[in-house]
Amino acid sequence: MKAVVAGVGLIGGSVGLALSELGWDVIGIDTDKKHLQTAINMNAIKRGITPTHLDKMGEVDLAVVATPVHAIADVVGRLLTSGARVATDVGSVKGPIAAAVPDPRFVPGHPMAGNEQHGLSGASADMFCEATWALTPTLSTDDASFTEVHEIVTTLGARPIVMPPDRHDALVAIVSHVPHLTAATLMCLAAERSEEHQAVLRLAAGGFRDMTRVAAGHPSIWPDICVQNKAAIVEVLDRFIVELTDLRGVVADADADRLLAQLEAARHARRNLPTTAPHAENLSEMRIPVSDRKGEIASIASLAADLNVNIYDLEIAHSSEGPRGVIVMLVETASVGRMHAGLVTRGYRPGVRTLD
Repeated sequence: MKAVVAGVGLIGGSVGLALSELGWDVIGIDTDKKHLQTAINMNAIKRGITPTHLDKMGEVDLAVVATPVHAIADVVGRLLTSGARVATDVGSVKGPIAAAVPDPRFVPGHPMAGNEQHGLSGASADMFCEATWALTPTLSTDDASFTEVHEIVTTLGARPIVMPPDRHDALVAIVSHVPHLTAATLMCLAAERSEEHQAVLRLAAGGFRDMTRVAAGHPSIWPDICVQNKAAIVEVLDRFIVELTDLRGVVADADADRLLAQLEAARHARRNLPTTAPHAENLSEMRIPVSDRKGEIASIASLAADLNVNIYDLEIAHSSEGPRGVIVMLVETASVGRMHAGLVTRGYRPGVRTLD
């Protein structure tokens, strides 16, 4: 299998390392020839080319675009034209990119992974192990392309979750973009106070360090992200300001009971964040007969996301007797009931068997 990774930085380099460990022949594309040579030296890619020499790429099975967000749509289009059979990206904003590339072979994606390091020095083959990897197919996305990207993401150790591009952008504004801006703001506030009181940063304990950890990430990607996802980020910031104002009132009124209730609710939500995949004996196979038409897999996968059901594996078996097939997916046995009910409500007739 051959792949091309456009942008061999932290995430692109990690994709290259992970694919190389699985035996893929990986080509790197970058504007900086030194980055390409470094990637070759660390076995993230086998050879490198610059964006002006895409004619040297040849046919590849997979293209992964890890460039800055504003450039992704253009690069995806060029790679698909230059010989890539299927393409995906790793940008943290999906709506504008999905709208700009209606090609059925493109499956927009976003791995929720990374660290505070910058560039290839922080790349790791296990970067995506147990990480959530959002896939945001559109109505034009080909089912076969989606299934292939879903399978590859799974082989990298990630846990794919599927949702529409606009919903992805609204959610990452809450769980990623605004938290980063909040951490940066709090860090700047502490730094300003430290000029007045030298002991402030020396008193920084675990809670402060945990909350501001993401502020140590490289800042260069964030202006681009905030421009591309401006509407969703502003909406969440507005809601956050309202909630903080409400919390200020609770503290100012010394309303201990209400404050305790809010903190308990937050503690409960935090302790119930999703964890890693269950053992095989806790999984069930769902087989869902479907019409062989575009968008069926994306529709069912999006339903799973709505119902908070994680799909641990997925494939489609086409029928040789007509335009129909069967979607086969593995889900946690404890989630089968609500997934089954959701499918039946939408007119599907799923079958279920446990793996124990």
